[in-house]
Amino acid sequence: MAGSVARNSNHLVRLIVCAGLLSFLTGCIGLILSYFLAPPTIEEAPVVIKIPSNATTGDIAAILRENDLIRNEKVFILYTRFLGIDHALKAGTYEISGSVSVPELAELLLRGQPEVVSFTVPEGYNLQQIADLLEEQGLASRKVFFDAVTQGEFNYSFLPDLNMDKHRLEGYLFPDTYHIGPQTSVNTIIKLMLERFQKFLNQHHYRDLAEQAGLTVHEAVTLASLIEREAQKSYERPLISSVLHNRLKKGMPLQVDATVIYALGKTHKDQVLLKDLEVDSPYNTYKYYGLPPGPIACPGEESLLAAVQPASTDYLYYVAKPDGSHHFSHTLAEHNLYKSRLAN
Repeated sequence: MAGSVARNSNHLVRLIVCAGLLSFLTGCIGLILSYFLAPPTIEEAPVVIKIPSNATTGDIAAILRENDLIRNEKVFILYTRFLGIDHALKAGTYEISGSVSVPELAELLLRGQPEVVSFTVPEGYNLQQIADLLEEQGLASRKVFFDAVTQGEFNYSFLPDLNMDKHRLEGYLFPDTYHIGPQTSVNTIIKLMLERFQKFLNQHHYRDLAEQAGLTVHEAVTLASLIEREAQKSYERPLISSVLHNRLKKGMPLQVDATVIYALGKTHKDQVLLKDLEVDSPYNTYKYYGLPPGPIACPGEESLLAAVQPASTDYLYYVAKPDGSHHFSHTLAEHNLYKSRLAN
């Protein structure tokens, strides 16, 4: 009788231990699954991805992982296969928040994306021109855009601690083609462009390049914006950069016409007149020494790199030729001689 009770007691203990282990393992599996199914970040900045029409589930998982939208490709593949939807995910261009879980992603890709609107910000556009572009395409009015520029919360380490004014984001809305939903808010549009700028900084280790050139990121972007507005020929960007660097080192005024045009509140002027040079603005590099307080436009990749990697020259002057290229000079006498030849 006592032996029977002991055997039953041991059997009960084993059952309790097995149940505990099973419960523990189930809990662990649940935690692991929750981790891999959860959003990889709390960052809500949108990411735009394109799923090709012939993409397999593995291809889609790779695209999602590459854009930091999922933690693990195999978990996404297994999840969609378990639901039987792995062959029903739809191609298209998607605008997706970074804080979306795997189930939400699967549902979005199963449902398909609504109409996508594309717009292109050309290199050298300033905020005024971007505002006009968005308004023309029916994406945001100028007022709504500038309200967001001056009042929106954009927490990016590369943005300088400037006054909340209309110049605040000048230079930092990266020129590119963007794909958005028709109801995308102007704040989201701005964040897309700032995220694209952040991607450029990271890809090129731009802070390091700027530091090696003796510049802060803000100074480099400011210099790049001058190069962008002055250069019409791509190969001349490093040369124009060298002139500006050389003048800064010698304490000479930069005397960049594009800064005067910006100071006048214009986006274009066929000819800068002598009276224009008198405009009293810190952006007027004829009147004030050094760089202007901030960028005058949104520079593209080539100008940004030229600003921190100038050509090695001792040029101090340049003047535009009829074909849009420039003549570069070492001395003022040489510079004036060429200008007189152009005038005749």
